[in-house]
Amino acid sequence: MSFDHKAFLLTLPDLPGVYRMFSETGVVLYVGKAKNLKKRVSSYFQKNLASPRIALMVSQVARIETTVTRSEAEALLLENNLIKTLAPRYNILFRDDKSYPYIVITRDAFPRLGFFRGNPDRKADYFGPYPSAAAVRESLQLLQKMFRLRTCEDSVFANRSRPCLLYQIKRCSGPCVAGLVRAEDYARDVQLATWFLLGRQNDAVQRLTHAMEQAAAHLAFEQAAVYRDQIQTLRQVQEKQCIESHKGEDVDVVVAVRAAGQLCVNLAMVRGGRHLGDRPQFPVQGDDSSPAEAVAAFMAQHYAIHPAPARVLVSPLPDDLEESAASLTAAAGRPVPIAEARAVLHKAWVDMALQNARLAIAARNQASAQQAQRLEALRQALGLSEPLERIECFDISHTRGEAPVASCVVYQGHGMKRADYRRFNIRDIEPGDDYAAIRQAVSRRYDKLAEGEGVAPDLILIDGGKGQVAMAAAALAELGLAHLPIVGVSKGEGRKVGLETLVFADGREALQLGADSPALHLVVEIRDEAHRFALMGHRARRGKARNTSRLEDIPGIGPARRKALVTHFGGLSGVAAASVEQLAQVPGISPALAETIYAALH
Repeated sequence: MSFDHKAFLLTLPDLPGVYRMFSETGVVLYVGKAKNLKKRVSSYFQKNLASPRIALMVSQVARIETTVTRSEAEALLLENNLIKTLAPRYNILFRDDKSYPYIVITRDAFPRLGFFRGNPDRKADYFGPYPSAAAVRESLQLLQKMFRLRTCEDSVFANRSRPCLLYQIKRCSGPCVAGLVRAEDYARDVQLATWFLLGRQNDAVQRLTHAMEQAAAHLAFEQAAVYRDQIQTLRQVQEKQCIESHKGEDVDVVVAVRAAGQLCVNLAMVRGGRHLGDRPQFPVQGDDSSPAEAVAAFMAQHYAIHPAPARVLVSPLPDDLEESAASLTAAAGRPVPIAEARAVLHKAWVDMALQNARLAIAARNQASAQQAQRLEALRQALGLSEPLERIECFDISHTRGEAPVASCVVYQGHGMKRADYRRFNIRDIEPGDDYAAIRQAVSRRYDKLAEGEGVAPDLILIDGGKGQVAMAAAALAELGLAHLPIVGVSKGEGRKVGLETLVFADGREALQLGADSPALHLVVEIRDEAHRFALMGHRARRGKARNTSRLEDIPGIGPARRKALVTHFGGLSGVAAASVEQLAQVPGISPALAETIYAALH
């Protein structure tokens, strides 16, 4: 039965909202937003559509559902949430939900300079966002060198009796110890750091130059030398910044390139006039989309959850520029111009972003080709008849039987698929029994698969020898999954990489591939990732147990007081290092209880 679009369009209001297009089988084809639902949905049923891709989509529509919102901004947010949850076939989907990092300067008496990731609030000053954590750390190192602001957490800062190593190497002015730096001098350095992050480097240099001249006039030559060093460092930073705007602009550069069968969208960030680097991204469902469509889709999804800058430079322009501009304005709550680069400096930013997008495509294709070769080499080495698409690997981590944790990592699509990673807290076994731990982990991982839920791996790797492999094979057999290929990775002599032996569950002779084997390189890479993931889980479980058990055993210490102690001193080690007097300063801790805590921890 064909979709009667004419009758449906008569029911639509002239209001903002979101529409969802479904196929005859109930599959979501497309999710879109509209300032005017009636006009927007009607545009899909005109004779001349924007592209063959849209025409193909419309031909499959069996029904349309709509949700009216109070504003276009609400429609934008709802559209973004639905795209991420429903993953419609004809939407270009970007799976980059990680929050971007910021630099934060707190508003304490002696403000802290630090790394921040999350949603900024009004309790501190935030600068960014930055395209990567590396860009933030590089800027933090520069700021420490130039202005010597503290980076320690408040719990550490409040309990220092002498300055730390950062003070000794001149990366902190030591505000934690009275007399090392005056409050007004520290406040001046905070102001200079803020100017630097806002792109006002010249203002910072002028103020430092004036302070240096005043110090020299008063014969305070040591202080004048400090100002001189700060000025020199600032000048060096300005000289190293190969592409810099002296206007202190906040600009995003969004470009899209299609080449060698790949579509790449690259986001470059300029904050305070400083080019902070870029981040190339590859849409999940963009095989038949144009670069202009990809730019529009990226901006709609990205700026729905991330703050927009003062201006966005794009290449190429979206096909529907007015709609993209309206959506961005609605998301930002203010006008945000979208334009092609015209100024010489802006063109340089766009050209650099385009070049980096092409390099990202070349690197991705090269990596994919190498991974395909390694997968084929592994398939042949193991004598498997079917291609390897999904590999899962297990490892166990514990400390002499304490807090055992099993990991399962997944390799799929020529890379690690972190969304499918799982950890299992192993319980009810003898401490140190790796065999029982592996058996329990494999059983828990695949019990749903045995019931018909989940995706079956093409190969299971076990970090271990014959015993671990036998236990894993027994667990699979109990679940009716004995047909799944399973291989153990036994460490070589001295645990040297390249000497690993592959152990089979079916009794075949163990196999050594050799240090130069691409198949072994892939196996070791997956095995090491499983080890890393298990170790992180084990350390967290062990640390949690150790941090709570010692305090829990002390009479009079309940959850509230335990939390107050750990928060005040930054962890159990800080509580253990505190004196009776310091313990008694924590709210809810009396002098008598402080003595009890001190006695229990020493």
